[in-house]
Amino acid sequence: MSTPPVLLGIDLGGTKIEIIAMDHNGQTLYRKRCDTPKHPNPAQQYTLIIEQIQQLVTDCESNIHRHHSPVGIGIPGSESLTTGLIKNANTTCLIGKPFRQDLARQLDRPVKIENDANCFALSEAMDGAGTNHNSVFAVILGTGVGGGWVINQQLIIGPNHICGEWGHNPLPWPNSDDEPKQTCYCGKQGCIETYLSGPGMSKQNALQFNLNLSSKAVISQRHSNHDAQKAYQQYTLRLAKSLASVINVMDPEVIVLGGGLSNIESLYEDIPAIWGEYVFSDNVKTKIVKNQYGDSSGVRGAAWLNKQQTIKNQQTPLNMPPPATK
Repeated sequence: MSTPPVLLGIDLGGTKIEIIAMDHNGQTLYRKRCDTPKHPNPAQQYTLIIEQIQQLVTDCESNIHRHHSPVGIGIPGSESLTTGLIKNANTTCLIGKPFRQDLARQLDRPVKIENDANCFALSEAMDGAGTNHNSVFAVILGTGVGGGWVINQQLIIGPNHICGEWGHNPLPWPNSDDEPKQTCYCGKQGCIETYLSGPGMSKQNALQFNLNLSSKAVISQRHSNHDAQKAYQQYTLRLAKSLASVINVMDPEVIVLGGGLSNIESLYEDIPAIWGEYVFSDNVKTKIVKNQYGDSSGVRGAAWLNKQQTIKNQQTPLNMPPPATK
């Protein structure tokens, strides 16, 4: 039997690009980060990004002495399943571009592409905090609020490629304590993201409590500052209700938190103490846990995008048609 190929993962962010090479057991063979190229001309920046990724892949494969390895990439946006063009990307020079096709042409191999939140979810489900759980919902609480859903280590994206976008649902069970509502960048008011993201939390605290502190400062001062304590209590209640609505629809075995706000250790006790009131069940068996791989989870998930197809190709006998898909 041939040696399983190395899996390459790339995490393209607004400030950095990271590459990882993993073996089929998830062991890291190579890893490197560099700055994301900037240019005032979007078309030129787009070209520079593709060239930078090609250089990272070349350096990586030269270092590990393996070539033409499968590549997966996570981006802060998604590929339209209708047009194949990038949509909703924070790195705006990608929007409207056939990025996967252009990158595949540059690297001379197929490329798999996914939203960075989905890559995070896949990483934690494959060999992270969600390991040994059949149903994993992974949440990013950072500059935005995203998520991904993995069933039996299979990433679920949905026909509209928006599965897991819980941050753009309205805050559930709102009351007067949740006023005033902020306007989300999506154009709606009162989205979960406007309350639970780091910037959203800070802005809501300023509106409600005249508390001009970063989310990090609110957490650190919650035992000494009355308004910070109220702000933290409101945040945990909103997060508990929002996750309860996810449980009511999807009923995952485990919820994995990621992003900067996942480092608030008290959330893992405070949220389960609240959400039972809102989950439509006599008890809640869903676990809530912190991620295992931190800001490296996205690049690992990008590499895992090729894991299942790689295994399928190796296990399919020669001269036999591949198994039918449902």
